[in-house]
Amino acid sequence: MDTAVINGAVDAVRAGFGLNAGQIGFAVSCALLGSAVGAWYAGPLADRYGRVRSMQVAAALLAVSALGSGLVHGVWDLVLWRLVGGTGVGMASVIAPAYIAEVSPAAIRGRLGSMQQLAIVLGIFAALLSDAWLAGAAGGAEKTLWLGLEAWRWMFLAAVVPALVYGTLVLGVPESPRYLVARGRLAEAKAVLREVLGLGDEAALDSSLHTERRPRLRDLRGQCAGLLPVVWIGIALSVFQQFVGINVIFYYSSTLWHSVGFSETDAFSITVATSVVNVLVTLVAIALVDRIGRKPLLAIGSAGMAVTLALMAWCFSQANGSGATLALPHGVGLLALVAANAYVVCFGVSWGPVVWVLLGEMFPNSIRAIALAVAAAAQWLANFAITSSFPALAELGLPFAYGLYAAFALLSFLFVLYAVRETRGMELEEMRA
Repeated sequence: MDTAVINGAVDAVRAGFGLNAGQIGFAVSCALLGSAVGAWYAGPLADRYGRVRSMQVAAALLAVSALGSGLVHGVWDLVLWRLVGGTGVGMASVIAPAYIAEVSPAAIRGRLGSMQQLAIVLGIFAALLSDAWLAGAAGGAEKTLWLGLEAWRWMFLAAVVPALVYGTLVLGVPESPRYLVARGRLAEAKAVLREVLGLGDEAALDSSLHTERRPRLRDLRGQCAGLLPVVWIGIALSVFQQFVGINVIFYYSSTLWHSVGFSETDAFSITVATSVVNVLVTLVAIALVDRIGRKPLLAIGSAGMAVTLALMAWCFSQANGSGATLALPHGVGLLALVAANAYVVCFGVSWGPVVWVLLGEMFPNSIRAIALAVAAAAQWLANFAITSSFPALAELGLPFAYGLYAAFALLSFLFVLYAVRETRGMELEEMRA
């Protein structure tokens, strides 16, 4: 919710502070730099202080950021508070999949790991729905709503609520048994395993006993360009997940549809509908990931995204007019909407949830938290690169931007075929570097 909530505020912030394309791109994407920092340090913090304590810190950062972002006086204030919130997002993005993988039985770990993505898309949906409602209630995102504050400010303030809920609920979450083993708290680890997994046989715990210790960055070193091969695969998965352009849809879609002839109200409605599609297909992915497997879903998703992105590029090449008068022909506009939602379907059933599942489970126990932190930091940096560059790419031409994303989708298909291995049904203790 914290990253996507800016979708409805982009035009109002740009007009209110008089920003150019580069400045609004940075204002939108700066949170992702904070996310990269949060992801980078989340692993060491989670290994030192525990998964649960780290989640509490993330929740506090998210709440403070949402409050600050809604009360800013200038664009650089907004950048500062978005960086703070991004740090919390980055921490949560690392700790959640690691924790889920560490408390899940192998037979259902994929489905439980996919809950991370379900939570993400529900947060996006909540952000876009609240944006649309607040803008509608005020008569526009730039119009005053309550207490003398514009609607776009309330869009940010609304994110305080889920941050407080997150911080409260995490108080009742048991600590990761694998973290407890690494800290020598064996009795507590056994109690959690019995409570959460119903595990009576201690064989898996004994295996972890010999491998768990506090990992360090030097543990990731290998002979493949300085890193272990599995770490490079994790980084590549993270980068490809972002380079297919998915977050352009969720950060800029209202502005995008508005720019090609749709009214502000229709643009908000289209954006909310797309987020609903994203939620529904994530539920499909949860049902399939432990049946079909990780690798087949990724390959299917890559192929589908390459086709639908190329179709979107063609549709935007048919636009008539320029500037404020730019519009898609009626039939082409409908085709663009269908292609955009088909693209979201392809991503939501594959690369959205499956990458988080793989990142949570593919690394050996001895390096999981730190390797996941590195991969997640790469993901947020890639997200920043795509999100900050989109306004400039859009000025060059939407066909060029979406053609570029289609090319990355095609490359991701080849990467999956030749580099990604299947992990369905494997225990975490079986993962190798």
